[in-house]
Amino acid sequence: MTISHTVDGFILTDEKDASRYTLMRDGKLVSVLDYRDDGRTIALTRAFTVPTFRGNGYAGKVVEGAVADIEERGDRKVDAVCWYVADWFSAHPERAGLLRTR
Repeated sequence: MTISHTVDGFILTDEKDASRYTLMRDGKLVSVLDYRDDGRTIALTRAFTVPTFRGNGYAGKVVEGAVADIEERGDRKVDAVCWYVADWFSAHPERAGLLRTR
C-alpha cells in the first residue's frame, strides 16, 4: 500500500510495503527515510539523500513530512534511531511529545 501527499511542490509517499517514506521533486527521487513499524512504535532508522541532491534540505523535508504523517495518524510513537532524525527532533522540541519514552 502506498499513500502520497503533495507538500510544497514535493511528493511525499509512505511506501508501506518497502517500509520507507520517499520524497520526490520534479519526478525524481531526492530523499528516503527508512522505518520499522511494530504496531506501536515507528523506528525511523535511516535518512538518506541522493548524493546529487545533498545540501538542499531534502532530508529535513522527508523527516518533517513523515513526522507530520505519523502525528496525524495518532496511533504510533516515534523511536529516533537515525542520528539525523534525533538531531531533527532536538531542533524541533515542539514535536518531542511524539517520541517514545524509554
